[in-house]
Amino acid sequence: MHAVLPSPGTTLFPTLAFIAAVILSFLLKLWLSSRQMRHVAAHRRAVPEAFAGTVPLSAHQKAADYTIARGRLGTLHLAWDTALLIGWTLLGGLDLLNQWALSWRDALGGMGYQLALLTAFALLSGLLDLPWSLYSTFRLEERFGFNRTTLKLFIVDGIKGLAIGLVLGLPFAALILWLMGAAGHQWWLWAWGAWVAYNLLMMVVIPLFIAPLFNKFEPLSDVAVVERVNALLQRCGFTSKGLFVMDGSKRSAHGNAYFTGLGAAKRVVFFDTLIARLNPPEIEAVLAHELGHFKRRHVLQRMLLSFALSLAGFALLGWLSGLPSFYLSLGVRPSLQAPNDALALLLFLLALPPFTFFVTPLMSFWSRKHEFEADAYACAQASGRDLSNALLKLHEDNAGTLTPDPVFARFYYSHPPASERLAAIAAAGHPA
Repeated sequence: MHAVLPSPGTTLFPTLAFIAAVILSFLLKLWLSSRQMRHVAAHRRAVPEAFAGTVPLSAHQKAADYTIARGRLGTLHLAWDTALLIGWTLLGGLDLLNQWALSWRDALGGMGYQLALLTAFALLSGLLDLPWSLYSTFRLEERFGFNRTTLKLFIVDGIKGLAIGLVLGLPFAALILWLMGAAGHQWWLWAWGAWVAYNLLMMVVIPLFIAPLFNKFEPLSDVAVVERVNALLQRCGFTSKGLFVMDGSKRSAHGNAYFTGLGAAKRVVFFDTLIARLNPPEIEAVLAHELGHFKRRHVLQRMLLSFALSLAGFALLGWLSGLPSFYLSLGVRPSLQAPNDALALLLFLLALPPFTFFVTPLMSFWSRKHEFEADAYACAQASGRDLSNALLKLHEDNAGTLTPDPVFARFYYSHPPASERLAAIAAAGHPA
């Protein structure tokens, strides 16, 4: 699509709205983070009364120190990301990159130029974020005993991720760009359909072909655990294509379990760190919680919401991409001779987060509601007492704070604080 330049006055309001969203979201994030760090520090000296008999003071203080350290790093990272956002948009960074890509248009063609712009932006963004990733992995996580990633593994992971992005991402990006240019005014509806199909396909491709490129997945061999898990799956009427243990310990000491895949690719995956830490009844209880998300249709609800929001996003992009003021208000000169579709995609992805950030507490509330429902299902299908004990162990092993700031937790937490989850389980007659 091509653009006709508007008068300067039509760009003022969008620019001011964007600046306001960036500043307000930055200040709100900063305020929430400072609240969290102050609250955790103020409660560092003593284990909360409800956990006094189960959580050692040393573990509680480690969790507090870890939370504060992550908060401080997050604050610096927030300032960096905000500066980058302004640099890419209002200060002309993306415009400069686009002018460079346009210089290759004669050699690459219209589609080649657009893919070059997307690729160059992705590579530069990755390089600019690399120091933060390195520091987080090799300093912060190392300091608290969680990191097990070697520098060689870190580099190999990065190369694999880049290769997968090129193999899977570029063809899909080319499809979206082609639809934007060839499908008329309703291109966004066709693009959304392609997006849905692509995501459903990835739910099959990732567990079968991509995840094994990064980790080993071996069939669960612990007989006691296998018997319990199979009995639980049968009891719940859930079928999977296998129970697998993933070597998560080669990168981190954190533990987890999850369901993945769709159809023939559906499987249950346990981190080896979780298998080593929990006993068979506790593993069964954790799995029952995850099953609760399926049985209460949380997974389906989240998928449908994601598709609905993406439809709204594509529709909004379809409207904005035809407005020259959209580009100019964000510091970019649209081309009068070349397609601006890739430019519109990048600008949209850059400009949208400061606005959507303010709905975060609604999404967090919805997610916490689902977690309570999954806990209740686990208590009915397994042992609430074992679930409580497993949550305590995982909270301690992952250095999760027991004393989050209430406002911070209500805004960000996708899972209820441990105190609230354990209290709800205890109220149902299953104290730890």
